[in-house]
Amino acid sequence: MDHQRYDDSYLRGILRNSRTIAMVGASANWNRPSYFAMKYLLDRGYKVIPVNPAAAGQEILGQKVYGSIAELPQKVDMVDIFRNSEAAGPITDEAIAHGAKVVWMQLGVVNEAAAKRAEDAGLKVVMNRCPKIEHSRLAGTIEWHGIASGVISSRKRAL
Repeated sequence: MDHQRYDDSYLRGILRNSRTIAMVGASANWNRPSYFAMKYLLDRGYKVIPVNPAAAGQEILGQKVYGSIAELPQKVDMVDIFRNSEAAGPITDEAIAHGAKVVWMQLGVVNEAAAKRAEDAGLKVVMNRCPKIEHSRLAGTIEWHGIASGVISSRKRAL
């Protein structure tokens, strides 16, 4: 698969067939991209389970946080990775072991070796994309969701 470009039908199929999502790297900080993405997906009817070892046992947007994919109380369809490209490797391996159907690496996250392992195990893979942005784009509502607001950024603000 060419991970530089995805057909809309491929992305649409993943978003239609994935109802339960483990969001690895979810943050309770309202101005972090993972918070915006999680809120958007919850508001669209997805079940989103936050995974963040530093916040395990707490809640983000009313959802209990787990420390790892292995601790999840149920199978998820998609593992959404809000971590760096290097961390995506072991997280992808956890997703494979868990039995997820999709590994989705967020904007700026690319790990070709992990993608190959996932695809060899029968999983679908998306890299360097955001399911919130793709869902909005495919629904024709991207301008409503703060994409160009200047509030959403993956960069830390200078003090």
